[in-house]
Amino acid sequence: FPTRGTQEKSPDATRKAMKDSFEAPPPVITFSGHRMNSTKGLRRQKRDWVIPPINVAENSRGPFPQMLVSIRSDQDQDISIRYSITGVGADQPPNEVFNIDPVHGKMFVTKPLDREHRSSYHLRAHAVDMNGNQVENPIDLYIFVIDMNDNRPEFKNQVYNGSVDEGSKPGTFVMHLAAFDADDNTTANGMVRYRILSQTPHSPIPNMFTINSETGDIVTVAPGLDREKVSQYTVIVQATDMEGNLNFGLSNTATAIITVSDINDSPPMLTSRTFSGEVPENRVDVVVANLTVIDADQPHSPNWNAIYRIISGDPSGHFTIRTDPVSNDGMVTVVKPVDFEMNRAFMLTVVVSNQAHLASGIQSSLQSTAGVTISVQDVNEAPYFPTNPKHIRFEEGVPAGTSLTTFSASDPDRLQMQQIIRYSKLNDPADWLSINRSNGQIVTTAVLDRESIYVKNNIYEATFLATDNGSPPASGTGTLQIYLIDINDNPPALIPKESQICERINKNVHGVNITAADADTDPNAGPFVFELPNFPSSIRRNWTISRISGDYGRLGLRYQVYLEPGMYEVPVIVSDSGNPPLSNRSLIKVKVCPCDENGDCTTLGAVAAAGLGTGAIISILICIIILLSMVLLFVVWIKRREKERQTKQLLIDPEDDVRDNILKYDEEGGGEEDQDYDLSQLQQPDSLEHIISKPPGVRRVDERPIIPESQYPIRPVVPHPGDIGDFIHEGLRAADNDPTAPPYDSLLVFDYEGSGSTAGSVSSLNSSSTGDQDYDYLNDWGPRFKKLADMYGGGYED
Repeated sequence: FPTRGTQEKSPDATRKAMKDSFEAPPPVITFSGHRMNSTKGLRRQKRDWVIPPINVAENSRGPFPQMLVSIRSDQDQDISIRYSITGVGADQPPNEVFNIDPVHGKMFVTKPLDREHRSSYHLRAHAVDMNGNQVENPIDLYIFVIDMNDNRPEFKNQVYNGSVDEGSKPGTFVMHLAAFDADDNTTANGMVRYRILSQTPHSPIPNMFTINSETGDIVTVAPGLDREKVSQYTVIVQATDMEGNLNFGLSNTATAIITVSDINDSPPMLTSRTFSGEVPENRVDVVVANLTVIDADQPHSPNWNAIYRIISGDPSGHFTIRTDPVSNDGMVTVVKPVDFEMNRAFMLTVVVSNQAHLASGIQSSLQSTAGVTISVQDVNEAPYFPTNPKHIRFEEGVPAGTSLTTFSASDPDRLQMQQIIRYSKLNDPADWLSINRSNGQIVTTAVLDRESIYVKNNIYEATFLATDNGSPPASGTGTLQIYLIDINDNPPALIPKESQICERINKNVHGVNITAADADTDPNAGPFVFELPNFPSSIRRNWTISRISGDYGRLGLRYQVYLEPGMYEVPVIVSDSGNPPLSNRSLIKVKVCPCDENGDCTTLGAVAAAGLGTGAIISILICIIILLSMVLLFVVWIKRREKERQTKQLLIDPEDDVRDNILKYDEEGGGEEDQDYDLSQLQQPDSLEHIISKPPGVRRVDERPIIPESQYPIRPVVPHPGDIGDFIHEGLRAADNDPTAPPYDSLLVFDYEGSGSTAGSVSSLNSSSTGDQDYDYLNDWGPRFKKLADMYGGGYED
């Protein structure tokens, strides 16, 4: 049985060995080792050989099933043996790749195998008797799938990008390419080799690059890479297996894009050795000349971007050169005004370079330097004030018509153009000044006042205009600042205007603190002097002023002086410290009032201070108390009367209440004039308060009244709505609680008089009939009709 051989160097020899192996007759594998013995049981025997692996070529074309090996037991001469196999590919997925003849022990492969899917299988062979008893120990079978060259090398990408600096030396690494072959890389089937098929363009030579056949690294092999000539190369790379054998190997290709990176090997060159331009004087941010440059390096890269410098001809820094980011041109710009009278032309020397340093070995070009001539154009310049702003000092109070100064301007073009300057006011907030149109002399038109709102920090500021007669006219402005020196022209003003003071001297409060305000400044302001006038004499007799400090004094009442509470106007003379001092007589309103321990006016004192005496205040308080007492008594009387009226009760016996009679009349039918009764009769009279009230209720009609039969006259009163309501509710409650009353669902006819009544209606009582009538039956109607029975019963009197 052939074992797995060593790798051959020649592909032909390998294929021949594989062919011979496949055409050889299948080997026979015999079980050895443990055996089952009926008398002695299981007995171990020493193995004397190892079963070699079984090699099966992938992608075999069959026919299938294809026999691989024959398995037999040396007991098959004595008993019938059944053979089986287990493992992946037999009874485990993928199932039935291999099977075995259970009688003869021949094992077959049933389909083509794919090494890239599974490279080996491990099976176990079993031998049992017809009863299923194991007669041999299982043996291990190892099946190896022999690789065939059925996969091409595959590149991960179809296009690879790399870069290399221009001017690189031979052997410089450029990029790496790699292909993968799914075949066995331990055989020639998976061994990939690389080579370059083509290079585009062929400049400067067709073979600027080479590739390592085993690693796939691309390197340069020749000098002469120049981005300015060739910026990109396209290289086709081929990968072949079978160790690069083009006759038997499989191949694939990929594209390598090699970009030649720029280095600063081309210095910028100005297109001309000289440039020129013009600029009007006194102008800024004006481009006066454009410098053009050529650079062969990659545009808009640090190797291409130009930097311009002025190395001579502009010591005062009037110009700068800015780079146009699009065109790379240099723009000569004025950053500081130029003066025709000072410099009529400038000769600049300019040098240009790149942002990046030049590559090693590259020298600057002579064309990197140029001269720039800039001519200055004369224009009509505006007059200017040599001293601006101009400062002068004067005392305030200078009268109108005083000459302060001459504020004159100069004109740079005065000599060349013989120009004349005229002056005018541009801004004079208080309108205090005027200026001579010809010579600029400034004269006051009003008194200068330091305390004016137009003066800030003692300085008054005005602006003037100087205009020449050029074409067109030009003008310049100048500012005059006048520092006003203070004089004592404002008297002090007393502070405060109002205050209060206790009517008697308090140990904690001795008077009113007073001070003054002066619009002037030191030394024309404080310290202040406070005095009381001599007239009227009562002022000094009642009041006194003492000095506290330089700016404060205290106004108070003299000792043992008592003033009625009220408002007093006290004149005070305040003087400042000017030379001469100014005085001011001011009035301070002082409230004199009774005070508490803290020196604060009490409420009574505040009222008194308003102008009322103590007696008047007491009278007002007494009147208020009397008025409040009268109002309170009136309210108490009203409440008491209302309570008495609401507590009155009806005391008439319910048996004598006329409302019972009305109900009785309703039972007789009604409908006539006797139902037009006076409601005032239903109100309980006040004259019966002495009668003891009985429990409320509605009596039965067959009960005899217990009150006297004779009734007193009833004084008519205004009916109270509550009496009728109470009566109705009491009657309803008595009817509901009456055990002899019919049930609620029975029909009661109250106005039914029966049939055959001999009495007729109640209206017959007033009948004027003279016929004989018998009224004895009235005695049978109960106590309520007793009076009628007495009046009409018992026969007739002669």
